[in-house]
Amino acid sequence: MKINNILSVFTPKDVKFLPLLKDLSDIMVKSASLLHDLLAFTEKDQRPEICRLIKVEETNGDKLSNSISKELNNTFITPFDREDINELADKIEEVIDVINRAAQKVLLYDPDQFPDSAVQMTEVVQKGTLEVQSAVDGLEHLKKSDVVFRKHYKEIKALEEEADGIYEKGIMDLFRNEKNTVELIKLKEIIQELEKAANKVNSTGKILKTIFVKYA
Repeated sequence: MKINNILSVFTPKDVKFLPLLKDLSDIMVKSASLLHDLLAFTEKDQRPEICRLIKVEETNGDKLSNSISKELNNTFITPFDREDINELADKIEEVIDVINRAAQKVLLYDPDQFPDSAVQMTEVVQKGTLEVQSAVDGLEHLKKSDVVFRKHYKEIKALEEEADGIYEKGIMDLFRNEKNTVELIKLKEIIQELEKAANKVNSTGKILKTIFVKYA
C-alpha cells in the first residue's frame, strides 16, 4: 500500500476546509451572476443596488477567507497541503475582488450602455466560476472523480482563451465604433477589468490542476 493511502486511513474526514472552500466558491458564483445581471439586464437606476449586493458578497468573501487562514494556523492535519488550501482560497477571493472592482467601475463611470463584448465577458466569467465551483465540490472525492475534475480545469482554460478573443475584438470594435471619447474611456476601463476577472478565474484553475496532479 502506498504511503499516501496509508496516511489517508489515519487522516480524519475534513469537516472544516472543504466546506469553507465550497462556501467561498458559492460567493464567487453569486458575485459573477450579479455582475452578469448588472451588464445584461439591469436598468441604469437599478445599478447601485446590484453593485451594493456585489460589495456585500465581496465583504463576505473577505471574512470567509480570513476564517480559512485562521483555521490553517490552528489545524495540524489538513486534507491537502496547507499552502495549496491557502492559495486556492486566495485565488477565489481574488476573483471576487476583481468582480467587485468591475462593478464599482460600472457604478463610478455609469456608461450609457454596454457593448456586446462586455456582456459576453460576464457570461464567460460566470461560466468559469461555475466550473471552479464544481471542481471545488469534487475535491472531497478527487480520486473517484478524476476524469470529471480534469474536465473542469481544462474547461476553465478554454474559457480564458475565449475571453481573450472577446476582449481583443471588443477593444477593436470599441475604438472603431464609439465616437464619444468619454464613453470610450469608460467602457475600455470596464472591459479591461472584466478581462482581469477572466484571468483570475484561470489562475484558480491552475491551482486546482496543481492539487489534482498531487493527489488524484
